[in-house]
Amino acid sequence: MPASLGELATEFGCDLLGDPDTRVDRVATLANASPMSIGFLANPAYRDQLQATKAAAVVLTEADAGDCPVAALISNDPYTTYARIASVLHPPATHSPGIHPSAEIDASATVSDSAHVSANVVIGEDCSIGDDVYVAAGCVVGRRCCIGNASQLLANATLVKNVRIGERTIIHSGAIVGSDGFGHARDDSGWIKIPQVGGVVIGNDVEIGANTAVDCGAIDDTVIEDGVRLDNLIQVGHNVRIGAHTAIIGPTAIAGSARIGKRCMISGLVGVVGHVTVCDDVVITPQVLITKDVKEPGVYSATFGAEKDKDWKRMVVRFRRLETLEKRVAELEAKAEE
Repeated sequence: MPASLGELATEFGCDLLGDPDTRVDRVATLANASPMSIGFLANPAYRDQLQATKAAAVVLTEADAGDCPVAALISNDPYTTYARIASVLHPPATHSPGIHPSAEIDASATVSDSAHVSANVVIGEDCSIGDDVYVAAGCVVGRRCCIGNASQLLANATLVKNVRIGERTIIHSGAIVGSDGFGHARDDSGWIKIPQVGGVVIGNDVEIGANTAVDCGAIDDTVIEDGVRLDNLIQVGHNVRIGAHTAIIGPTAIAGSARIGKRCMISGLVGVVGHVTVCDDVVITPQVLITKDVKEPGVYSATFGAEKDKDWKRMVVRFRRLETLEKRVAELEAKAEE
């Protein structure tokens, strides 16, 4: 939806250097911008693209404004401002109310008159679909699921059973919520499957990425609190609880009954073992394995960056010698004390 630079500056509290009547209708990168688009500069790595940009305007800090050859919207936080501008220029698609003739809806389910149910959707028994909900083609909503107002299930998403979703939440394509957790007991005869009788509770304004799996609880519910962001290809085990406004990048796996605090940021390829607790306001960098409780806020890292193969092999040899070296040092210290 087009807007003038003056309108955007007023709405988002930016100082404008340029013609307030200039109109833009899309966002773009600095390198690929057109005269009808607006770009942003938040990462110094892209600063060399600023001089050559063909954008109508750029969102940037006051420190960078002097090098901008086009109109500038000055913001203390260009990336956040860009995100808000993008939401104005690229609003979500609207969907007219109605139920496609090919949808199969159980007689016990309730669907709001303002909801949109697309082709080949299946909605099971005792489900509730709220106002302005969008259920895209091919979705399956299993028994006893509830979808809150203005939430969206995108194509081929699945709610298996006993899933309660709050308002304005988005479940992306291929995500599976409410499938059985990995619950098995073992005796001499082999594995015995433990029935997974809990559900999944998802708060308001949550976003769950494509092909992410959120298991139902074994007994109590798996809980994802308000404002959580889960990337694609994440595994959330049974009875996990993820605190409000936490963001997790895929592929990451969180084992059963782990507790993740509020406002955490967890990078990709992280593993969290079962039954541990991560407190609020923790940042976990890539490839970390969390094996015990994290009790203090802060940044946690525990991985090696890539090395040349021959250098890495040399390091491994040294690691293997550490125990021998420790013994030799202990012997020398003992002799020195005699």
